[in-house]
Amino acid sequence: MTNLDRQMKTLQKHLKTLKREANRATGQARRRMKRIERRTRVEVERAIRRAEPRVRQAVAQAALLSRSLQVGVRAGAAAYRAGRAPKR
Repeated sequence: MTNLDRQMKTLQKHLKTLKREANRATGQARRRMKRIERRTRVEVERAIRRAEPRVRQAVAQAALLSRSLQVGVRAGAAAYRAGRAPKR
């Protein structure tokens, strides 16, 4: 998840640079840069909207697996203690 956050931050930083360059350009180049900046912004927003539910679901599944593993370990330890001979 940190890798995804890092990639999103990099994209947003790149988007700021594109916007700055688009504002600095003139004439036809300015229109072209504005169009590129707008398309890039839309693509980044779409990627965030698509990725967020998947990331949330993956985190939820990982938490569920973690809890299941902890419960299984506790149950196994309890069964082991219950099945052995008493201490003298």
